[in-house]
Amino acid sequence: MFIGEYQASIDEKGRVAIPAKFRPQLKAKVVVTRGLDNSLFLYNLDEWKKLADKLASLPISTANTRAFSRLMLAGAMDCEIDKQGRIIIPGYLKDFAKIQKRVVVAGLYNRIEIWSEELWAAYKTQTEQQSNAIAEQLGSLGV
Repeated sequence: MFIGEYQASIDEKGRVAIPAKFRPQLKAKVVVTRGLDNSLFLYNLDEWKKLADKLASLPISTANTRAFSRLMLAGAMDCEIDKQGRIIIPGYLKDFAKIQKRVVVAGLYNRIEIWSEELWAAYKTQTEQQSNAIAEQLGSLGV
């Protein structure tokens, strides 16, 4: 399980260090793809296969299904973790997530999200301001 929030920097070669706490669950290869809210989603191979299988089983006759599948699957890139625990984030994914130099790496149970530090700060502030309304909606779902 991935939990926690960590700050990191992108080096001149486009590499970002994955927090040491997360590395044992990732092994040598991961998949990074476009996420939601201008973040990137990072999955270990087992979790990626589960998600990809679910997306592949959805009906292609629905426009939203096609769009979401394209976002997640066509935007995906498999990445090797080097000996220092870093991955290279491809340029098109850095552009999508508006990543410049500083990032936040956040653990979200079965995936890791990588955010531009600025976008993460703005998202977190907005979400914190709406936390009561969000809690009420989740309460109706049994959370």
